[in-house]
Amino acid sequence: MSEIQRYSLSDDLKRTISGENEAVFRLLESRFSVEIQTRLPGLTIISKDLDEHGKPVHGDIAGVFAVLDQLKIAAKNGGGITARQVERLLGPIELGEPMDDSIPSTPMFRNRFGVSVFAKTQAQAELVRAVEKNDVIFAKGPAGTGKTFLAVTLAVASLERHEAERICLVRPAVEAGESLGFLPGDLKEKIAPYLRPIQDSLAELLPAEKLRRYEESGAIEVAPLAYMRGRTLKRAFIILDEAQNTTPEQMKMFLTRLGPHSKAIITGDATQVDLAKGQKSGLVHAMEILKGIRGIAQVDFTATDVLRHHLVKDILLAYQQKDH
Repeated sequence: MSEIQRYSLSDDLKRTISGENEAVFRLLESRFSVEIQTRLPGLTIISKDLDEHGKPVHGDIAGVFAVLDQLKIAAKNGGGITARQVERLLGPIELGEPMDDSIPSTPMFRNRFGVSVFAKTQAQAELVRAVEKNDVIFAKGPAGTGKTFLAVTLAVASLERHEAERICLVRPAVEAGESLGFLPGDLKEKIAPYLRPIQDSLAELLPAEKLRRYEESGAIEVAPLAYMRGRTLKRAFIILDEAQNTTPEQMKMFLTRLGPHSKAIITGDATQVDLAKGQKSGLVHAMEILKGIRGIAQVDFTATDVLRHHLVKDILLAYQQKDH
């Protein structure tokens, strides 16, 4: 059944926020599966049950309200509003509704703008199910399939639900064509580029102030793999990203950090190994020897799961065909 809610908004702000030919409202309607009526004072927002093709959808009025709150603040501060700016605010389309009706449509989390985060592909949905039933999960596949972002989302959701006491986000600092020693700055500044993708995911999900509090309290830790040695991580949600660049010894060290009531997701792309020539990837090695152990799951992503520019999928498929 459709839900109807009113959003209070003055006529002046309505004109500023709506954009040219109400393009901003049309964008919000498409992204959140709602109808926005502007005839009466304020806005009337109606959630949709079916899209234009008659397929079931999940109208997200709360998400619209969260974005409108942001736009109202920007408008009051004198900022111009365009549909392009709102697209950047909302982030990539994969944060919205799942496209495939066979993929569960339950949102995992709402990001800092109130936008619901869903599994977008079968492989992503499989990863979500694997995390529910297992404590160690390997997610292997090409770049652009959402492995890292999805893993970070699951970790943040677990922290917010108080299922985990802290999140440890880990990456190997492997030299890919340049030496760390020649990079400027101290150790923290040297490893920052390696941790940037994880930090970007966190910034997409959490308001800046909350993220800062989590990091200062130690509830969220982003660190290079070398910092894990000698530790036991209890009641933690741990993510090892870019795991294809670990050696088998490093992977063993990481996996044995797991303490009681903890989960670990290990992500990587076996086709992008930056280790020395002839050195076997710890990701590939671990997936081979740990296959079939109860409590350990493996999820394979493919080029068909790529959520970036449509040409990225074609590029990956072309390289795969060439390699074969």
